[in-house]
Amino acid sequence: MPRVLIADKLSPAAVAIFKDRGVEADVKTGLTKDELLQIIGDYDGLAVRSATKADKDVIAAAKNLKVIGRAGIGVDNVDIPAATAAGIVVMNTPFGNSITTAEHAIAMMFALARQLPAADVSTQAGKWEKNRFMGVELTAKTLGLIGAGNIGSIVAERALGLKMKVVAYDPFLSPERAVEIGVEKVELDELLARADVITLHTPLTDKTRNILSEENLRKTKKGVMIVNCARGGLVDEAALRKLLDEKQVGGAAFDVFVEEPAKQNVLFGAENFIATPHLGASTLEAQENVALQVAEQMSDYLLTGAVTNALNSPSVTAEEAPRLKPFVAVAEKLGALAGQMVDFGIKAIDIAYEGEVSKLNTRPLTAASLAGVLRPMLAEVNMVSAPAVAKERGITVSESRQEASPVYESLVRITVTTEKGKRSFAGSVIAGAPRVVEVKGMDLDAPFSPTMLYVNNLDKPGFIGNLGALLADAGVNIATFNLGRVSAGEDAIALVGIDQDPGEGLVEKIRALPNVKEARVLQF
Repeated sequence: MPRVLIADKLSPAAVAIFKDRGVEADVKTGLTKDELLQIIGDYDGLAVRSATKADKDVIAAAKNLKVIGRAGIGVDNVDIPAATAAGIVVMNTPFGNSITTAEHAIAMMFALARQLPAADVSTQAGKWEKNRFMGVELTAKTLGLIGAGNIGSIVAERALGLKMKVVAYDPFLSPERAVEIGVEKVELDELLARADVITLHTPLTDKTRNILSEENLRKTKKGVMIVNCARGGLVDEAALRKLLDEKQVGGAAFDVFVEEPAKQNVLFGAENFIATPHLGASTLEAQENVALQVAEQMSDYLLTGAVTNALNSPSVTAEEAPRLKPFVAVAEKLGALAGQMVDFGIKAIDIAYEGEVSKLNTRPLTAASLAGVLRPMLAEVNMVSAPAVAKERGITVSESRQEASPVYESLVRITVTTEKGKRSFAGSVIAGAPRVVEVKGMDLDAPFSPTMLYVNNLDKPGFIGNLGALLADAGVNIATFNLGRVSAGEDAIALVGIDQDPGEGLVEKIRALPNVKEARVLQF
């Protein structure tokens, strides 16, 4: 039974999901780092919110960990590169609090437009400053969305209901999707020039950091209102304070800051600035939704291999997982064959899919192939870490698909390019089991055995007898024996499943046989 450590508070209903699905769940919240380090090695999964830090030390101690689940969107508390290198899937729950966050952005927009926080403080202080708090209507105003993904599109829907005009800057927004959600797609400069209100709904990346810089803020309409409920760092806080003081920016409302908890900030005290303490996801409904979602996702992965909302691994639905399982097996074993047959630096790996397999979700198969190829050189690599490892080493990875396969219902072909040339291997799933069906352009049909001999020879009489005699004399039993060749007297291969490890001495004797060009032991 898989074991999950719930290190931050999740609802009892989420804990029940783990247990009902057959996953042992231990709730241990408030652990110190040392306490976490002492026990994390006992668990297959770690469920967190934002308090527990899954840093590189924790990940290094988590020898059995397979998945980290974050109940929420942000994963600043998880060292994703370290998790990826360790082969640990990192999941979040990006949609469980989307409505809540979008509603908070709309609430902030109303609060700015009508100066509600300041008006509340003034009124409760016994003043009646009716003329001081002159607001603006949102109807017919232009809302500029920076980011039109899941949350941004919900904000757009609400804004359109308020009879606002919505323009959006998002490099990944297709024209079709823009029409679907009712927004006008524009470039950033146009958005800055046209928007009466700007809301941000994008992750923090190198490209989005300080996307509202002083330079860009000066391109806005005088009196523009800015709402950030996405990520601290999207707006240059010092520049914004300067432009608030200059009245170029009419008001700003932030739920997120560069440094959190934000006990002090350059924006605090500015006129018509509203701050909340990262409340975007803080509703009862959202907290429950993300807890239930992370429990479902982690259980699915640990029990079926289904991957949902992973930040460092291809997604696999629960429906896809059983269909993909035999193809993942053939991809990984075929990759292992290729990796053990390559003696020089790898420059490129191409994985081709033919037939029915080409219609499936092939990203997990490519990851499995890469893991197989790289594992002989890097023992700890797996499906999660393999794509990143290949990229780090400058290995070019490509995929191709072909709907028709001349012989097999489905075929996977791996071609490895090295400094010395190319080697190609093909496999298929036959009767539910992975098989090697082509090596060096020669057809054969061989099952994978835990230990195998690969022999490349000229197809001359006496080879099979000589090989059999050597194995018999050494007490090595033959489990399977499969042959492929170009034609009589030409290039041929033998893939021999054996029950004992032959040892280097026996392999040297095989290499010394007449007409043998290459011999090596393969492990699967």
